[in-house]
Formats: sequence, C-alpha cells, structure tokens
Amino acid sequence: MTKTNSQFGVSAIVLAAGLGTRMRSKLPKVMHKIAGQPLVNHVTDALSHAGIEDLTVVIGPDMELVAKAVSPYPTVVQASQSGTGDAVKSALNHITHKDGHVLVLFGADPLIQADTILRMIARREQADNPAVVVLGFRPYDPGDYGRLIAGDKDQLSAIIEAKEADAETLALNLCNSGIMAIDRLILKVLLSEITNDNTKGEYYLTDVVAIAHKLGRTCAYVEGDADEFIGVDTRADLADAEAALQTRLRQNALTNGATLIDPNSVHLSFDTKIGADVVIEPFVVIAPGVTIDDNATIRAYSHLEAAHVSSGAVIGPYARLRPGAQIGVDAKIGNFVEVKNATFEAGAKANHLSYIGDARVGAKANIGAGTITCNYDGYNKSHTDIGAGAFIGSNTALVAPVKVGDGAIVGAGSTITKAVPDNALAVTRASQKTSDDFATSYHKLKAAQKEHAKLKNK
Repeated sequence: MTKTNSQFGVSAIVLAAGLGTRMRSKLPKVMHKIAGQPLVNHVTDALSHAGIEDLTVVIGPDMELVAKAVSPYPTVVQASQSGTGDAVKSALNHITHKDGHVLVLFGADPLIQADTILRMIARREQADNPAVVVLGFRPYDPGDYGRLIAGDKDQLSAIIEAKEADAETLALNLCNSGIMAIDRLILKVLLSEITNDNTKGEYYLTDVVAIAHKLGRTCAYVEGDADEFIGVDTRADLADAEAALQTRLRQNALTNGATLIDPNSVHLSFDTKIGADVVIEPFVVIAPGVTIDDNATIRAYSHLEAAHVSSGAVIGPYARLRPGAQIGVDAKIGNFVEVKNATFEAGAKANHLSYIGDARVGAKANIGAGTITCNYDGYNKSHTDIGAGAFIGSNTALVAPVKVGDGAIVGAGSTITKAVPDNALAVTRASQKTSDDFATSYHKLKAAQKEHAKLKNK
C-alpha cells in the first residue's frame, strides 16, 4: 500500500456522532459491523494505510463504546449535533497540524480506500492550490445525492443539493460523497462563514465550496469508484456494504493465488490472511483473526475464528476452529471436529467427531472418533497433553489435567484420569462377558411375549 509522501501536514476528522435512528438499534450506527469489524474502524484503517495518523473522531454524547473502538485515536464530543460543519468545527482545535490538509470523512462510509484518499491529497497539492477538493462518484441511481457542478477539467463550480436542483441538474450523475480535503490555513475562516439558514437549521460543510469561491480560491474534485461510497444508514445499507466488501475481499484472495471454488458462498473477514495455492470449498465462514498458510485446504461448511492453519493442513468438511486453534503443517481436522485453544503439531490428525480444547496434540498423533478432552470442571480450565505419535482410541474421554506420553496407546472407550507413560497402553473399559446362545433364547422369549399380548387384546 502506497502511503502519503506529502511535504505538508495531513490531518483527518472522522464524523461518527450519528445515532443511526433508522438502524433501529441501541448500538451507535458506526459500531455495526461488516466483515467482522465496526464501520468506523474500516475508515480509520484506510487512513492509517494511507499513512495518516493525526486523526480525530467526532462522537456524540454517551458514545464511550465508539471512543473505545477507535482508541488510541482521540475523540471529541459534538454536543449540539447541528450539522457536519458544526462537527468539523468541534474537532478543529484537536488536530495537530496548523497547515497542510484536513480530510473530512464519515464513520459510516466504510468502503473508502487508502488509494482514493491519497489521490485527494495529491490533487490538493497541484499548482492551482484548490481550497477544497471534494470526492465525487457516479452511482447507478443518483437519487437524492447532491450533484457536483464541474467546471473546466476537474474544477468544481458548486455543490447543489438534490432538493434544490432543477431538472437539468438532476440529470447529472456526478454526485457528492461528502468526503473532502480542505486547506488547513483557511478552514477556520470557511467554517466561520457557514450559516444555519436552512430548513433544518444545521451548519452544512458543503457550503465551504461556495464560500471558498467568494474568497477567490478555486475548488476541485476527484472521482472514486461508486462501490466505495455505500453509506450505511439502514440495515439494508449495511447488507449492501457487507456484500460489496465481501466481493472485494474475495477478489483479493483470488488475485493473491487462492482458489475459491464458489466465491459467493465464502464469507471472509477484514483481517483474513490467505496464502497462495490455498483451496477453500463452498460455504466456509472465516471470522476475524484467521491466517491460512500456503497449500492448505478448507473444506465445505467449516467455520474458523482466531485460528492459524499451517501449510498443507486440511480442515473439514464441517469442522470448527475456535479461538486459539493452531493447526500444524500437514495436520488434519476432519468432519464435525471442534478445536479450541489447542495446538495440533505437524501431521497430527483428528478425522471425525471429536472435541479437543485446551490441549497439545503432538506430531503425527491420531485422535479417534468421539474423543473429547474434558477441559472444564465448572470452575477452571485444565490442559491435556498428547504426545507425538500417540494413538487415542475412539470414544475416549481425557479428563484434564492429564498427559498421554509419546507413542502411547489409549484403548477405545476409555476414561483417562492419570498420566499414561511413553509407549504404554492404557485401557479403562469394563471386562467383556459373553453368554453363549443368549440371543436365541432372548428372541424366542420376546416373540412369545408379543404373541401373548396380541391374543390378550382380541
């Protein structure tokens, strides 16, 4: 990712004070998630990737949750919430740089990309020194977006709100995203000239374009991809933004050498790391915190979260990797196996129907079907250690804390509560008893009872 090489200071203000009433949620709008991360953090990440660290987030009263989410970036409370101009003014004294550029972005516009931010900065630094650079886009349906009135080349003459536009203006499809880069030296003057003489009685940041022109300064615009400007105001918007980001994440994975057999059925997270020659089968969900190394395979209907899958490992189908799962090189986690806070070393296998939690499984150990580590006693979690090359028979319960030595064998159906030495055999099942011809007499007895019941009921 290219970062800014601006010779001037670059500051950013992220507006995140909206309540999100139309979301019908007690959660602040910018705290709703796409790809496993709050909307506002997608915006701060884009700024960070662009090399911008002087960043202030404007929040509303009682939004401690947002302040915590964006930490260590500072926040400022917009008490009155009387428009975007007022929001920027509330943050002005909190930004570090006294010259250069001030970027204004929205915490509920999560799809903005670092390269687009850098293009805005580069345009501000061109020879004509525009006071304001506005980010425009061309949506499929311009609808109620404000329109950008272009002058020569990329000069910006005005921003006209849709409700104030005539038919000719509404026919234009170059729309205002609301995102701006503004000359820090005159931003205070621009803000002081904004009035709230409008139907909502709010101070609109878009007025700075007209004010800059009155001061004899030029304004300009740059265009971004329409997919970057899905602002989230409703649950439907949230779903649209999720879909757009999933498409982007899947394309990145494919470009970097992974195979997604049915891309649209695979759900990725904002921080998913996928190596080359990884194969991901349909209907896989990858929650945050997952790394999948080269040549691994994730089979259908598996769910991974905060886990590391090493090269050559095979996961699933229908497997669940919970936080702390560390799957080693060429290890195998099969169908209906759940792993939590456990390490499988190279070549270890649990091919089906098992739960392995708070454990180490040594290299090339084999976990039989139905095996569980009994890691929780209702108060504390305890550790199970399974040595290299150990064989754990089917339907075994390993009651932690317990250790099974290298090369040891545990017989099927055992409950292990004590350490098993290296290369030993441990079996705890009851002795088998056999009664010859019991089945013959049993079947005769049951048939007679059934016949007697029929005669009795006639």
